[in-house]
Amino acid sequence: MKIQRRQLLKIAAGAVALPAVCRVSWAQAYPSRPIRMNVGFPPGGAADIVARVVGQALSVRLGQPVVIENRPGAGGNVAGEATAKAAPDGYTIMHGPDNLFIANPHLYAKMSFDPLKDLAPVASLISNQLVLAVHPSVPANNLREFVELARKTKPPLFYASIGNGSQHHLAMEILKQHVGIDLTHVPYRGGGPAGIALLAGDISAMFGAGSLVPTIQSGKVRGLAASGAQRFPLMPELPTIGEIYPGYEVLIWHGLFAPVGVPLPIMERLRAEVIAVLKDPDVIKRLGTSGSGEPYFTTPEEFNARIRGDNEKYGKVIRAIGAKLD
Repeated sequence: MKIQRRQLLKIAAGAVALPAVCRVSWAQAYPSRPIRMNVGFPPGGAADIVARVVGQALSVRLGQPVVIENRPGAGGNVAGEATAKAAPDGYTIMHGPDNLFIANPHLYAKMSFDPLKDLAPVASLISNQLVLAVHPSVPANNLREFVELARKTKPPLFYASIGNGSQHHLAMEILKQHVGIDLTHVPYRGGGPAGIALLAGDISAMFGAGSLVPTIQSGKVRGLAASGAQRFPLMPELPTIGEIYPGYEVLIWHGLFAPVGVPLPIMERLRAEVIAVLKDPDVIKRLGTSGSGEPYFTTPEEFNARIRGDNEKYGKVIRAIGAKLD
């Protein structure tokens, strides 16, 4: 009886230890082949730059190639669908732009997947701010003067965005609601055409990302304020909008995502390696000099809270302005 009892105890102990052994085994064995990272935008843009910088460094740490696959279309929906429907084995991941999770579910009447349910956040990658700039002909030297000008200008001033439902568009709509002004939206197909329109004086104002900074610094357009909670590192002389009109904040973020169902040890391995990559001085420098943003460190709980909170925040704005995309 004693022998049988000892055997049963060993079996029970082994059963308890088995999940831990499997966890270590999975983490050690992964990855054993190349990993595909889907990107929802064409080569050359901010999303593609972030994916390639992070992917290259991640390849070194994981010992397997991280192959960037550009799948542009529908504001990231094409890449999102391909990722959501991939096998949950850790060999298909996705560079996730914020708009896929916080704007697209409210903009598109039909989506073949639910980003909040079908994609699991691995780790946050970078955060960035937008800068509000005006054409030099606009008689406003600071944000307060611009707001006062907008309040009394009839018909309203024109502002550009990189497209309907983009962060650039929604940032201005949030500002309009926040300070009580009216402006007329003119959507362009990308930051390049929108920036050219601002330089030409075809529109009066726009929110732009890091690529707009050199144009401001050259004096060709006038920077007024930044959209984040803290001052923009690339232009620390500019105030934040929240310093002048408290409560305003628009933060652009990118993250790494995987299909729901990837084993936890693989998710944890990926998360740990991403954090290590984002602490690499060379990666920090390459992201900064490209204007792509700064490393964005969060816990899984904080990142989930940001995603859910931004989804609710931008959903209210999109419903208020009636924006829709096919």
